[in-house]
Amino acid sequence: MKWGVKYGPEYVNRLYAMVRRHLQGTFRFVCLTDRNEGIRSEVECLPIPDLRLPEGLPERGWKKLTTFEADLHGLQGTALFLDLDVVITDSIDCFFEQPGEFLIIHDWKRPWRVTGNSSVYRFKLGAHADVLAQFRATQAEARKTFRNEQAYLSDVLHKQGKLAYWPSDWCCSYKYHCIPRWPLNYFLDPKIPAGTRIVIFHGEVNPPDALDGRRNRALRFVRRAPWIAAHWRE
Repeated sequence: MKWGVKYGPEYVNRLYAMVRRHLQGTFRFVCLTDRNEGIRSEVECLPIPDLRLPEGLPERGWKKLTTFEADLHGLQGTALFLDLDVVITDSIDCFFEQPGEFLIIHDWKRPWRVTGNSSVYRFKLGAHADVLAQFRATQAEARKTFRNEQAYLSDVLHKQGKLAYWPSDWCCSYKYHCIPRWPLNYFLDPKIPAGTRIVIFHGEVNPPDALDGRRNRALRFVRRAPWIAAHWRE
């Protein structure tokens, strides 16, 4: 999903290329977006459905819920949602083979909570339309109770007994798992933990920042991660 100008078309194009390198067989690669300029032809660009919030309310932090439309542009089958800024480092075939009705990353920072990280989640298209319908019917209360879509989504599906998590080593956080702890971050390069298949970028670092050794936060030094270039490419 891509909206606005925060991420350029190169994010979509590189994500497609990473999936193509790391997923066997045929697949449809769909980008829900409000602008398709510069996006490679193999990507199907479709409009982002209307979240239907009251006029004037920001949709940021909630747009992903529209992937649960009962009829999402006629798409059918199993969908694996990937954030634009992830870096795929190994085969992702297993993400389609893992048993479970709805799978998501378990939150790293507070693992005692049921909250998932929605950078990578898998679901059957149209199967969870009730989640979106419930949000639309109770959006004011939901926005007061939950910080964002992933907290709301995790809570609803957990209460339905449908929430499950990926094996913990498949999706790692660049921020928490790749950057060595202080003071080693001054002397050692960031590394990919064993078993990692998808590196998640959240907070103040994106793939180009990691490649150049930048952190968009004061007093947080990080060395360059040259391995980003080998994976985050077309």
